[in-house]
Formats: sequence, structure tokens, C-alpha cells
Amino acid sequence: MLSAACLLFILSFTASAQVSKDSMQILKQQKESLTLSSKINTQKMQLAKLENNVEKKTKEMEESAVDAQHAATKNAEAATSLNGNPQDKSLARKAENAGDEARKSAKRARVAADNLDDLKKDIESLKNKISEGESKLAVNPVLIPAQQ
Repeated sequence: MLSAACLLFILSFTASAQVSKDSMQILKQQKESLTLSSKINTQKMQLAKLENNVEKKTKEMEESAVDAQHAATKNAEAATSLNGNPQDKSLARKAENAGDEARKSAKRARVAADNLDDLKKDIESLKNKISEGESKLAVNPVLIPAQQ
């Protein structure tokens, strides 16, 4: 009788230890799923902010390209007028200033284009991260125990 009671006690202790391990594993999976879900939501909010900036950056790039074209045209006109009278100090100064402005405008246009490209790359990268996170979450969804 004594050995049967000991055997019953050992079996019940082993079973409760196994249930506890299973519960811990489920809780760990729930925590990981919730953390991943939170991270995905944060990334989606960042994505929305970045996508809202695309129109603004596109407009800035277009405006800077137009400004650069105007500056290049003014530079060409100043160079042409200086070509007609190369000894005129005033025309030389205007041509030099127009050339400087054309160089600066071209640089602003390149920077604006680079900023737009970087923004688009950031958006694409964030979309990929969100997609990866969602596929991980699909494999291991948030497991909520049934209410009793």
C-alpha cells in the first residue's frame, strides 16, 4: 500500500510539472507574439509617416529641378552676353554670379532627388520588415487560452 501511494504521488507530481512546463511554453509564445505584433504596428505607423512625406519630397525635387534649369538658362545668357564683350567687368561679374547660382541650384536639385530616393528605399525596406514580421506572426499567432 505504501509503495502504491508513493507511486501515485510521483505520477501526479510529474504530471503537474509537465502541465507547468506546457503553460510556461504557451505563455512564452504569447509574449513573443504580442511583442512581434506591437513591433509590426509601430513599423506600420512609421510607414504611414514616411508615405505621407513622399508627395512633399517629390514636389521639392520637381521645384529644385525647375530652379536649376532656370539658373542654367540665366548662366547661359550671362555667358553669351560676356562673350560679346569679354572685357566688361560688370558682365564678367554677372556671368560668374550666374555660374555660382547654377552650380548651387544643380546641387540642391541633386540633393532633393537623393532625398526622395532615400525615402523610397526606406519605405521599401520598412514594407519588407513588416511583411517578414507578419509572416512570422502567421506561423506563430497569438495564442489566447480558452476562457472557462
